[in-house]
Amino acid sequence: MQSLRRLTAGIAEWPRNVKLFFAANLLYQIGGGMFSVLYNLYIQGIGYNDAMNGRVVSIQSLATACIFIPIGLFGDRLSRKMLLIVGALFSGIVFSLRALTEAEPMLLTLAVMSGVFAAFFQVLAIPFLAENVKKSQRLALFSAYSSLMLAAQVLGSMGGGVLADFLQHSGLERVSSLRFTLFVGGIATLAAFVPMLFIREDRRQSEPPRTSPAAIGRETNETATGTTGLTADESPIRKPESSSKLIFWFVLAQLPIGLGSGLVVPYLNLYFTNRFGVSLTTMSVLISLGQIMTIVSMLIGPTLSRRVGQVHAVVIFQMLSLPFLLITGFTNVAFIASVTFLFRQALMNAANPIQSAIMVDRIPDNKRGIANSLTQTAFMLGWASMGPVQAYLVTTYGNYWGYAITFSITGVLYITASLLYYFRFRESRSGRNVQAAAAK
Repeated sequence: MQSLRRLTAGIAEWPRNVKLFFAANLLYQIGGGMFSVLYNLYIQGIGYNDAMNGRVVSIQSLATACIFIPIGLFGDRLSRKMLLIVGALFSGIVFSLRALTEAEPMLLTLAVMSGVFAAFFQVLAIPFLAENVKKSQRLALFSAYSSLMLAAQVLGSMGGGVLADFLQHSGLERVSSLRFTLFVGGIATLAAFVPMLFIREDRRQSEPPRTSPAAIGRETNETATGTTGLTADESPIRKPESSSKLIFWFVLAQLPIGLGSGLVVPYLNLYFTNRFGVSLTTMSVLISLGQIMTIVSMLIGPTLSRRVGQVHAVVIFQMLSLPFLLITGFTNVAFIASVTFLFRQALMNAANPIQSAIMVDRIPDNKRGIANSLTQTAFMLGWASMGPVQAYLVTTYGNYWGYAITFSITGVLYITASLLYYFRFRESRSGRNVQAAAAK
């Protein structure tokens, strides 16, 4: 509750551009939430198998990964506002077309286009928000942004599942109900470009990243979030690392997360429907509850960061999620799978806004777009490469051992990512002491 009060108190202080972007993102994520829960069920409904779902996810993720770097470069040099408008406008058009398409060539073509335009929001959102608020507001803002994004996805996924079930109970055929619901999601995404039109873009000057204890000391009185850029191997007499080297390590730490996530996350709805036979409403409500728990954990993320440091908070959240991940993969009890899924979802995703704050804090403004695009590329390459692997394991070993193996591999990859992140970016004791002082 204290974190929630802190968040709501800060909303009034946010600039007009941030509020408009949040409104656009709300619409964008509602549409995306509908597609994330229902689209692979739609593909199944029109007669394709799990391998087709794997191809669609992989080709869409690969397209997104390929466009990340150009979008990051364009965002650092051109108008982020205009690029975000283009992304929202064409994402909505493509989503609407995907809801009406059945032929395999068009399914794959539209998946590529959807992946391309989805990259605009994924790459540019964090740099856009960072340049529109003070440094001391960033961690709270990123937590709020991630929470709002998930809340909108809750509305989309839950509303989409309930609407599709309602239409079926009203007599509409299953595929037709899914098609109509997906089309509604496409229209919601299309509407996201409207608030973006009213944003007044005024690019901020580049800020130097924090690279030394002296920089941390200078900013102690400025920030209430207690962020720090100090790593364990830094000292006052050492030269700061180049931005390129830091970006490389951020990318390398993100790659195992993308690989592990690509094995599990795109297929969670199939996991619940195939292994436990749950209804569309139950499945969408369950996934929505997972997102609601993630919102709560994201709101407490800044508080944990102030107490233990940002990097420690990231690792704590990720490592705590692992037991729940493994239980979800191996249980045959629907209730246990539901509960452990909720905790895994909340804990693993709670680290995302903290990671964004760490990266923004250590990378200068004129390289944030490319830094974010490269880390997102690493993540999406994992999704692109793991689709066929997941489909092979499930079709070969069945709905129990297939998912158990994929969840186990994901656990190993998450451990690798957490250890790499900790040993490369952990704060020194003096940096954590500065954070504690700033929080008091």
